[in-house]
Amino acid sequence: MHPTVERFQERLRELGGTGEARELPNSSHTANEAAEALGTSVGQIVKSLVFLAGDQPVMVLASGLNQVDTDKVSALLGSQVGRAGAKTVREATGYAIGGVPPVAHATDMRILLDRDLLAHAELWAAAGTPNAVFPTNPDELHAITHGEWADVRHEF
Repeated sequence: MHPTVERFQERLRELGGTGEARELPNSSHTANEAAEALGTSVGQIVKSLVFLAGDQPVMVLASGLNQVDTDKVSALLGSQVGRAGAKTVREATGYAIGGVPPVAHATDMRILLDRDLLAHAELWAAAGTPNAVFPTNPDELHAITHGEWADVRHEF
């Protein structure tokens, strides 16, 4: 197992997570790729997205089906938000875009959880590299992230 995935797995256990990280033979960089590789729905994939509210990183854990509505996130945070660049994502999380897990970050961040994730008994999230994932569920995800459930989905 890749050292980054091993490091993530250790931190996940420390936080009370029960899922076993799994390395897939192909990239799970996108929600569609991950769902296809796992034989699951795109809605069950947790996207870990980092935004900046001023100069503070904030993470939104969104269902793979959804785009995040930054106006809704801005209203929730009381501050304008914008997407963080790759350097900021790595500095805030300790991971590169495409493998950012929902927990075990380099810094503490406020975390918003997409309410649409509550519709699924099983969820899959990145485990530190573009081809590593781990299973979880809404209750566990909430417990290990200390995140806040919110309506963050962009309505088309």
